[in-house]
Amino acid sequence: MSAGDGTVRVVTLAPELSGGMDLLREVVSAGVIAAVGHTTADFDQARQAFASGARLATHLFNAMRDFHHRDPGPAGAALADDAVTCELINDGFHVHEEAVRIAVNAAGAERIALITDATPAAGMTDGDFHLGPVPVFARDGRVTLSDGTIAGSTLTMDAAVRHAVHCVGLPITTAAIAAATTPATVLGIADRTGSIHPGKDADLVVLSDRLRVETVLRRGAVVHGNLP
Repeated sequence: MSAGDGTVRVVTLAPELSGGMDLLREVVSAGVIAAVGHTTADFDQARQAFASGARLATHLFNAMRDFHHRDPGPAGAALADDAVTCELINDGFHVHEEAVRIAVNAAGAERIALITDATPAAGMTDGDFHLGPVPVFARDGRVTLSDGTIAGSTLTMDAAVRHAVHCVGLPITTAAIAAATTPATVLGIADRTGSIHPGKDADLVVLSDRLRVETVLRRGAVVHGNLP
């Protein structure tokens, strides 16, 4: 962690791997957020990881052991633990809308963090891109490897919020908490951003009635669009 010189905020790990729990404890002791993800851990292994200080589930349901009624797996362990925040890639491809509703109902918006898992294809037209050294292919909003495996997304946060409201059916207040307030809380910066309150940084996005971005402000200064 010291090599990051304070820039490392979150480390995703698979606790079932050899040395995984040792790494988890090292991450936690360094004051960095330990996240469980890209894992085949069963429910008990994941529950132990959360009991040992992991506080985040990396893109819930994706790249982890499936939820099963006899073994709820990492997803079940995360949803059942009130101290754990669950990320969701809410683009309509990674997680079914009903699964999003179930997760939000189980955890509450205060424990759901909408994320994009965006690749260089985000905001671009269809094409061929690279995710690090790996070729990925963007077609109709979906990013895959050559074998068809989903590999990141084209999602932007405004699209995630629109999908949450228009397709999942979440109230705009719930979507806003999951998109802004919960992530800020997880990162320990909710005292200055993630919600509207006197004295905070005034990092704001103004949306239209259809939840399209109209204006972006950084610390109260307009950096995109115009104020009405």
